[in-house]
Amino acid sequence: MTDQAAASLRGHPIVTGFYDAPTGSIQYVVADPETKRCAIIDPVLDFDPKSGATVTRSADALLNHIAQEGYALEWILDTHPHADHFSAAGYLHDTTGVPTAIGEKVVEVQKLWKGLYNLPDTFRTEGSQWDRLFADGERFRIGNLDAEVMFTPGHTLASIAYRIGDAAFIHDTLFMPDSGSARADFPGGNAHALWRSIQRIMALPEDTRLYTGHDYRPDGRDAAWESTVAQQRFENRHLTENRTEDAFVRMREARDRGLPMPKLILHALQVNIRGGRLPEPEANGKRYLKIPLNALEGAAWDE
Repeated sequence: MTDQAAASLRGHPIVTGFYDAPTGSIQYVVADPETKRCAIIDPVLDFDPKSGATVTRSADALLNHIAQEGYALEWILDTHPHADHFSAAGYLHDTTGVPTAIGEKVVEVQKLWKGLYNLPDTFRTEGSQWDRLFADGERFRIGNLDAEVMFTPGHTLASIAYRIGDAAFIHDTLFMPDSGSARADFPGGNAHALWRSIQRIMALPEDTRLYTGHDYRPDGRDAAWESTVAQQRFENRHLTENRTEDAFVRMREARDRGLPMPKLILHALQVNIRGGRLPEPEANGKRYLKIPLNALEGAAWDE
């Protein structure tokens, strides 16, 4: 990244994280203190795999917070099609009318998973389920805050990070320093690409606030999601113990081989490639998820 590209963006957003304990996910409301305009990042639609029930409790909590703070919602943003929870972007858009956005490479994820699910020809794979598809380096505004899109693949082939003022929302690249980095073995993932994305993030100004997409509370500590570039450089265990790309890739691929697939990956992707919308109702008025059998080769069993 050039010095110009790594330069600070204008603004110091107010960031509020909402921890979703069942999935370890963090949802964010990012607000401009001057104009009180805000964005939602990576909202969760609650899903119970045992009963098949969906509720909007988590997404409604975001809207309640926005109302209580007197914010005006401008964007509903996803960093990538998530594998461990349903996105609430579709619900929030239908409730508020606010535009949704994701990275433009989502179309490649749609094509990949359309094949895995054997979806009909009527399923669109041009990203029209979102209002806007962001390209790498694209700029936009949240009130008076400058925002920039960074293409950060590896965890998925479509992942992006959002730099908003002096904060960056880095999804499943780096976790908190005591947790290391995210896996890169999902369909379309790549450990080499993940390393390069992490280096791009590490090239940001060292006081940039970094907000991760998940926290799994190692050793039972309280949930946490904010660090800085400097903190990650000096404390992240996967970076301090693996200082070259080859070493990092060896570590990451070895770890990934022993990890079980997320419990909701086959449930969630068919919703999230639809922009966070459930499949259309069938003739009886009910909606159904489709689970392909033996689709993910080499997955470890979840004991």
